[in-house]
Amino acid sequence: MKSSIDYGNKFILAPMVRVGTLPMRLLALEYGADLVYTEEIIDWKLLRAERHENEVLGTIDYIDKTDGTVVFRTCPAERGKVILQIGTASVDRAVAVGRMMQNDVAAIDVNMGCPKDFSIKGGMGVALLYDRPRAKAILEALVESVSIPVTCKIRVMPDPDDTVQLAKELQSTGISAIGVHGRTKTERPRDPVNEDAILRVATALNIPVIANGGSQSITRRHDIVKFAQRCSTTSVMVARAAEWNCSIFRPDGPLPLDDVIRRYLELSVRYDNSPSNTKYCVQMMLRSLQESPIGRRLLDSQTMQQICDIWDLGDYCRETQLRYHFAGIKGRRACRPRTQSANGDTDETEPASSKKQCLEESQQTDMEPLNEENVCFIRSNFTDDNTLPKSKLYLHAVRNGLARAQYEVQQKDKLFRAVIRFDGQRYTSSFWEKNKRYAEQAAALVCLLKRGVESRDELIRNGAMLPAKNTTNCNDGEQNGVCETNGVRSVGVIVSDVIPAVAESC
Repeated sequence: MKSSIDYGNKFILAPMVRVGTLPMRLLALEYGADLVYTEEIIDWKLLRAERHENEVLGTIDYIDKTDGTVVFRTCPAERGKVILQIGTASVDRAVAVGRMMQNDVAAIDVNMGCPKDFSIKGGMGVALLYDRPRAKAILEALVESVSIPVTCKIRVMPDPDDTVQLAKELQSTGISAIGVHGRTKTERPRDPVNEDAILRVATALNIPVIANGGSQSITRRHDIVKFAQRCSTTSVMVARAAEWNCSIFRPDGPLPLDDVIRRYLELSVRYDNSPSNTKYCVQMMLRSLQESPIGRRLLDSQTMQQICDIWDLGDYCRETQLRYHFAGIKGRRACRPRTQSANGDTDETEPASSKKQCLEESQQTDMEPLNEENVCFIRSNFTDDNTLPKSKLYLHAVRNGLARAQYEVQQKDKLFRAVIRFDGQRYTSSFWEKNKRYAEQAAALVCLLKRGVESRDELIRNGAMLPAKNTTNCNDGEQNGVCETNGVRSVGVIVSDVIPAVAESC
């Protein structure tokens, strides 16, 4: 039995790349949005993801098997209100995604309006408007195959009559609603929105039409209503105006920007959002204020803790992440390049996507001892190139009359790990980095830690390591545990503060 959504008289958060992730969607719902769209997610990214129930966060996560990134995360608070927008040019892939995702989202929307080269060259986005047989085939197949509503979002054509004809053809596929952005393929946000073109579509169809593109005239909820009236629609989806200040959905008027940012950060910490995505969204809120003192602090930040400290939420961030860590969340630090089976074993049947293969077999026959720690490299911890771990290790070798360290980098899928040979031993981090340079620096940190040059306490404090789950005093650099000095517990940045993706498991 098919479910349904009433698309009439709705205030909607529009799909926005890198913005429409879980914290922003929840923020929009809190402030008065009725429905929220995800960012556009390409079909093949979803199809190579695995579904996991994240018991620590209370979320459903779809995890990219090749690098552990969270492709899509949802939670009960948005159930029945979150609409997945997909980028696709394939009937088969669209149907496969629809069937895979239909129990976790309220509806599926096909992006037929993105004007970016990436989409167009792949036959997606606005390219589908000029390939109507394919566009209709995708929508018809989805409507037939899934138990949830199907919609699409388009741009207007240069000729208004063509826009109306296109919308009628798409309506004939059985979709439940259609979003219309009032600009053409070549027009950009600085160009005026064609409200008359949206009006003509709205009056010609018998399914709900959702007006889009009016952010230039929207600063509060009342402006959204006025935009809908001018376009003869009852529903509006808002993108950039909501990106700048999501509280425009509030019936009582928008809130001060700092209040909105703080609430957004609270949700980002609560749902373990990636630091890079969080930082990007806050940058979009600050806009011209990026050159202010606060804006410059944000630009210099790399971890979630650093971002939260700017808005006096650092303690909340540390306490929440520490609680998640002790609850057993498996985050980015637990990610391995191979798919993890249900019992935690590595699935060696999963092919590596990289041409370079890991050299683990040769390592197993190497008689040199292997020293391993879960240490990641956070670039913002090092303000001077001379203090970088590789530089410090080089100076350590020179001062002690030792041969220089030799680095061997392994790659699997899209992840990297380095093994250092130094003074008759090997050193590596169990944290797989996202580029070769960071992998080498992380391995150097492990070597410095094991040789007593770096302090475990300091690495925990700056987020390069996690505290152990058992609480012990740690007065020297080689003890595990949460460090306590005079009864004060010192904890580092937990779970997701290093790489832009967090997975419940990989």
